[in-house]
Amino acid sequence: MMPANKIIEAAFESDESFQNTLSKVVKDELGLTIAEFSEKADVPVSTLYKILSGNREPNLKTLRQIVKTADNLTKSETEEFIGVIAARPVLDNINETKRKVQGKTITIREYSATSIEDAIIVAVQAEREGAKALVCAPIVSSTVEKIIRVPVTTIMPRKSIVEAIEIAVQKIGGRYWM
Repeated sequence: MMPANKIIEAAFESDESFQNTLSKVVKDELGLTIAEFSEKADVPVSTLYKILSGNREPNLKTLRQIVKTADNLTKSETEEFIGVIAARPVLDNINETKRKVQGKTITIREYSATSIEDAIIVAVQAEREGAKALVCAPIVSSTVEKIIRVPVTTIMPRKSIVEAIEIAVQKIGGRYWM
């Protein structure tokens, strides 16, 4: 889970969870001191220390600045990627994790889904994690396009469909054909 999402989730859980998560994210995941984070977030360091010690609850503006800063710092450290949403057997056939396209190296990140609902959930997750585009099955691509803001490309596995039909014919052994 992305650091900004961890902070948001912890804020809804409890004050103690928010304080612990914010401290861990800043120090461990972002590699910053509270003072350094304070400067980047444009939140007074005294405010952050009061929040972390439990002497003050963040107002909505401060919480937004904290989350936005954590998100921006994380995005600047991650590389661009395209998310591929498919069932695990399909993803197991992907051999490359990076591909050079138009002179730019793009990372391919896999998102496993076993139902339409799973595909929608991981599409939102991929977008939140910074996917530049998504590739998914036709059965879900039109729905995914309506709920996310990144481009969606549909998988059109022509060759594999023909192979699957041939395997189906072999499995039934021709007993239903005249």
